[in-house]
Amino acid sequence: MLTRLAQRKNRLIVSDNIAFAILPLVLLPLLPQVWLLHVHHDWFLSHRDIIMTLDIAYIVLARLLLLDTAIYIFSHSKRHFHIALLHVVMLYLEVTVITIFFYAVIYWFFDPFHLFHLNSQLAPENLAVIRSHGFILSMYISAVTFTTLGSGDWIPQTLPAMIAVITEVILGVVQGGVFVAILLYAHQNKEIE
Repeated sequence: MLTRLAQRKNRLIVSDNIAFAILPLVLLPLLPQVWLLHVHHDWFLSHRDIIMTLDIAYIVLARLLLLDTAIYIFSHSKRHFHIALLHVVMLYLEVTVITIFFYAVIYWFFDPFHLFHLNSQLAPENLAVIRSHGFILSMYISAVTFTTLGSGDWIPQTLPAMIAVITEVILGVVQGGVFVAILLYAHQNKEIE
């Protein structure tokens, strides 16, 4: 399957020179939401489930394209083997950061305390500090979810939050699996040469 994906001709990104610059553009659809959140706050909150579901569908589709790009870069690089492998590792790091950041922004937009239930006993002063740092909390929830660490301190309490957690966990597991498959593929091809 990896070989078939690597041999496809019609790709969104056809050069490894521009892939790293293009990938952050995945975050652009979040910009209009910032405007909506501040200018039309009530409308945004009344449609938050639909908006969040569309955000989740978007990042899943975008991630499929990003993984396809990683496979292309590795399989068609004319550079030395180790440089090509380093490109794939850096690309996967960038994809990981973008994915965690994207989900963190979604959690932050829709209030992590609305989406998740804190399953922990914290002192009131610690809880106040956590509430005042919503984006850091959202990054924590996203990173723990993506890496499938699942410490159990934040439990999804809305249907969109459950869907977000499911998709983020699947993306994390799939990315790890594809990354290992590419490394194995690279190692096997190096032994053949």
